[in-house]
Amino acid sequence: MKAIDYRIERASDVAGAVEALQADPFAKPIAGGQSLGAMLNLRLAQPECVIDIVGLDALKGLRIESDEMVIGPLVTHARLEDGRYDDATGGMLAHVAAGIAYRAVRNSGTIGGSICHADPAADWIAATAALGATFDIQGPDGTRQVAARDFMTSAFETTLAEADVLTAIRVPALGDTARWSYRKFCRKTGEFALAIVSGVVDGQTGIERLVFSALDGAPVVIERAGLFDELAEPDARQVLLDDDALSISGHRRALHAGLLADVIADIRGTA
Repeated sequence: MKAIDYRIERASDVAGAVEALQADPFAKPIAGGQSLGAMLNLRLAQPECVIDIVGLDALKGLRIESDEMVIGPLVTHARLEDGRYDDATGGMLAHVAAGIAYRAVRNSGTIGGSICHADPAADWIAATAALGATFDIQGPDGTRQVAARDFMTSAFETTLAEADVLTAIRVPALGDTARWSYRKFCRKTGEFALAIVSGVVDGQTGIERLVFSALDGAPVVIERAGLFDELAEPDARQVLLDDDALSISGHRRALHAGLLADVIADIRGTA
């Protein structure tokens, strides 16, 4: 199957992209095209206009600002995988990126495109929530910030309005003694995950955060002091997995349970 006929407009800057999206509420922005391209060919998306933003250098930055990393949404998975940048996450970004699909996909696909596509089984939605990231979003009324954990509202749905553009992903720097774990289960390499569990503990900030993803909707984020010591007990893990907020059952529950045990072992240093 092939995409319907559509026209392409190339944005010269972020403001121009916002204006183009505002002029046509059915238009779609495109960068790496690894998500939208497939949807166009399957005719799951049928826009009359596609806004090409891949040439916007302002969205390709990757730098440290004060106590956070600022990642442009057009940064590719491959660039994050290769690790040739100042990393404030102790290697978590590179680890997550390396597990996405295949290198050919990672060469073109972008972190921002993956986040905005909001597939429940995609990696960056889960990883940014685990890292406590926030997103800068520019629209007709100016710029606002949204926490990664609040960005995705349901499968393939986000808080983005029709003319909004994601302009930055802000990831708080982890302390030197912080520990993280990112575990997922795929039937085979390159496929989307059937289950994702991720955890971050940072003694310097007091953060203990656990994320369940590859659910039917948005990731579930659990954050409280003493969380991972509490979950060292199998009974506590069962209570957590039975929580209605997770809404998982059958084999997917078993997959998440196994990954949860692995994440706890990673975080507590017993793996």
